[in-house]
Amino acid sequence: MDADTLGGIQRVTHTVAQGLAERGHDVHVVGLHRAESPFRYVERPGYRHHVIHRTPIGKVSRLGRHRERRVLGGLFRELGAGFAVLASPGVVTRLAPLLPEHLLPIGQYHGSYEHARGSWHLGSVRGHYGRLEKAVFLSEDDAWLFSEHALLPNTWAIPNPLPAWPTRTAELTGHRVLGVGRLEGVKRFDRLISAFAESCRAVGGDWELHLIGEGEELERLRSHARACGVARRVVFRGAVPAAEMGREYLDGSLLGLSSEHEGLPLVLGEAASHGVPSVAFDVSGGVRTLVVDQETGLLVPPADVTALAAALAGLMSSVEERRRLGTAARAHVEAFRLERVLDRWEALFAQVGR
Repeated sequence: MDADTLGGIQRVTHTVAQGLAERGHDVHVVGLHRAESPFRYVERPGYRHHVIHRTPIGKVSRLGRHRERRVLGGLFRELGAGFAVLASPGVVTRLAPLLPEHLLPIGQYHGSYEHARGSWHLGSVRGHYGRLEKAVFLSEDDAWLFSEHALLPNTWAIPNPLPAWPTRTAELTGHRVLGVGRLEGVKRFDRLISAFAESCRAVGGDWELHLIGEGEELERLRSHARACGVARRVVFRGAVPAAEMGREYLDGSLLGLSSEHEGLPLVLGEAASHGVPSVAFDVSGGVRTLVVDQETGLLVPPADVTALAAALAGLMSSVEERRRLGTAARAHVEAFRLERVLDRWEALFAQVGR
């Protein structure tokens, strides 16, 4: 819907687009609407970028719909035979009927089955994705669940890629827990703060929780940290540029993920690529793909703050265990390196194009 907002879907879209362009593909990124605060993901894009409407996401007038069909029709006629990757249920329902025969539709879903089941997404995926060439999900677990419960005959799994691969790994000797993401309700950083406070009481020492991100929950989370007695230990860092996040991971010793729901959260993979293990709520197949419980990190039941606190405390008290899990985590997420994910996209294109 909007290709330039600061967000996970947009970041993945531009990363994959640039990677495919560098492999010689003619790639076009199409955003139906203008972003309210455009974010530049690629400095020198090798792909073409189109924005159809000058207005942010919202209701489109009849005249606007007519213009949308006209502009997209002209763009589609310019393109040769290829594939149209439709990145959300809303885009599928809006654009799939407009595609010419020479552009084969592939539907992508960036959430988890667990999240789709609790929203309108499952009905939309069930009603529309089965008519596309392929329906692409973030993990094998999610692809299987959608094939079983949404009765899709055309599922495929491709994870989100890591945009870069670091050459250095964290020492894991510092006393810093990381929480990375938008300060919004769905991320439930209040639960991470509560669990951190409980783990500090169990472990002691000078541990800090650094929350990296911006959002409307900032003041509420500050108040919650004060109520939990850890106001001086919770550091609100604000937004950190993507180019500087490597240093944040290198300075961390473990990462906590306390979200209500997730698709395939790249923060887990980015932390792992730096050798930093994670403790996460087990909320999706994507999370389970990135974190293998007891092998590359720790998973706890969703919303179980006591279990999250115990898992954090266990790793906070043992640098040896952090290093064991961190080493295995880095090896595990090799599969999410950009070149390997691009290979999977090209394999999909080859199969669909037969």
